[in-house]
Amino acid sequence: MKSFFKMMFASMLGVIIASVILSFLSFIIFIGVAASFGSQKTYALQKGSVLKVNLNSVINERESANPFDLLLNGSSIETYGLNDILSAIKKAKENDKINGIYLTAGQTNSGYASMEPIRKALLDFKESGKFIIAYGENFNHYSYYVASVADEIFMNPQGTFDFRGLAYTIQFNRGILEKWGIELQVYKVGTYKSAVEPYIQDKMSDANREQVTSFLSDIWNNLLTGISENRSISIEQLNKYADEFLMLATPQSIVDYKLIDGLKYGDEVEAYLKEKMELKADAKLKIAGVKDLKTVPDGNKKISKNKIAVLYAEGEIIADENASLYSDTYITAKEFVKELNKLKDDKSVKAVVFRVNSPGGSAYASEQIWHAVKELKAVKPVVVSMGDYAASGGYYISCGANKIIAEPSTLTGSIGIFGLIPNGAQLAKKMGASYDGVSTNKHANFSDEVLSIPLLGIGLLPARPLNDEEGGMVQVSVERGYDLFLSRCSEGRSKTKEEIDSIGQGRVWTGNQALKLGLVDEIGGIDAAIKAAVELAEVTDYSIGEYPAQKDFFMSLFEESSESISERMTMGIMGKEVFGQKRMLRAWQNYDYRQAIMPEFVNQ
Repeated sequence: MKSFFKMMFASMLGVIIASVILSFLSFIIFIGVAASFGSQKTYALQKGSVLKVNLNSVINERESANPFDLLLNGSSIETYGLNDILSAIKKAKENDKINGIYLTAGQTNSGYASMEPIRKALLDFKESGKFIIAYGENFNHYSYYVASVADEIFMNPQGTFDFRGLAYTIQFNRGILEKWGIELQVYKVGTYKSAVEPYIQDKMSDANREQVTSFLSDIWNNLLTGISENRSISIEQLNKYADEFLMLATPQSIVDYKLIDGLKYGDEVEAYLKEKMELKADAKLKIAGVKDLKTVPDGNKKISKNKIAVLYAEGEIIADENASLYSDTYITAKEFVKELNKLKDDKSVKAVVFRVNSPGGSAYASEQIWHAVKELKAVKPVVVSMGDYAASGGYYISCGANKIIAEPSTLTGSIGIFGLIPNGAQLAKKMGASYDGVSTNKHANFSDEVLSIPLLGIGLLPARPLNDEEGGMVQVSVERGYDLFLSRCSEGRSKTKEEIDSIGQGRVWTGNQALKLGLVDEIGGIDAAIKAAVELAEVTDYSIGEYPAQKDFFMSLFEESSESISERMTMGIMGKEVFGQKRMLRAWQNYDYRQAIMPEFVNQ
């Protein structure tokens, strides 16, 4: 037995030492790589260039300025800011040095509401008379929806065309949790509030099936309508093609169906571009990327003392004291209240466009941001522009604006609250853990008993269930949170609480559906939101400013605390899912258990 423990501790020590060395070496390499990304020279755009827009990438609202996101996301994955893509397309339309756009498709994973503004920008670009050529080794629904606006679409002769309709599948984990000895105690308000279902059920509830069927059908119809208009193929015929499971069809059949215009290899497409531009076969094709055009001056950019601020809020909403750790991947109440207050006090800012792309999160944090938006609105107009998601807490922080504008496929609403509190008593018993202590009052140890792994010091989950009295108090607290949510929406949307409750109950709606219900005011993108903000501010001369201000590489690095760096490295090693569970435990220990968040919907 002694030899066993010696071997175990020796192995653990070896792993720890190796991990420290590897982490240090990786960090040094990462600093060098990230520094090279952080330095960007002015790009000299040449006459006769082609703008290349790469859809085979991760598209966020803005390209991350934080050096540690390279470590977390992996440097091999190209990441673009939606704002940079839209800006590049606009510049390409107006700049005489750019002859056309080369659109490369692929397995794009951003939502349809992010694809919509790119598609609209490309349609606007076509008014210039310049060409758009699309090419993909593989297409999926997202990338093909955008590519369908191109003059011509080519696919690799050995490529795949993933066009089979939308699906939403849930993994239900109640059985797994039961085997592990973990119980999830659920307290919620909202018939359609389905985020808790995977933990407590074995299949979808009827209400959840109803809402998912509704919004998936609306998104699919919107997608088919766009493709039908651009490819002159009826919606009925497109549905028939989807039923044929074209991903396994021959590439030539995709051409025969007129979904694409031909089969070419990448080099053949580039040769075709040269022909289109009347270049010699041995001439070099001048290709400018989206990131190259960031440094190319915008000839129509206005300079004015009047400013329309665009504040980007992307990710889950949290109330965490270590704001710098999460600011690039989460909406942190502390940081965003500060930003909103700055914009309120900045006299040069005449109106604010609040760009929200969030599935929600902490109800407490959402309330703090809502209050800051309300205070800002009292001084100057606020217009919300919704991205892929602005649901639950994402709708909470939006509902107080003067005007709300969403994309047709934005997922919004989900007005509801839940509390999900784990009970690891059985797991603790299986692992041989027991608890004893002293309390001065009957609820003093409400969140003190936490199952942790000896030696490693990793806290897992609460190790005792709530008693009936405590559970009743949590349910009342959740119901109080829902009532407050209804009040905020009622005030912001000029409806009664009963009217909001009838379209609330945790139900998710698309932007199109939300418009009919009065949850949003208009269908459109960020340009429409800026236009609305200008009208409300009653200004004619203005410039656009983006917030929060993005720092350069070294400024971001030097502002990181040692704790933040350690936590980010931990996130990179453990993965975001495991790290998220650790954060949720910390939130529970801080009594931030009321969540206004929608389930994660994956549209295939």
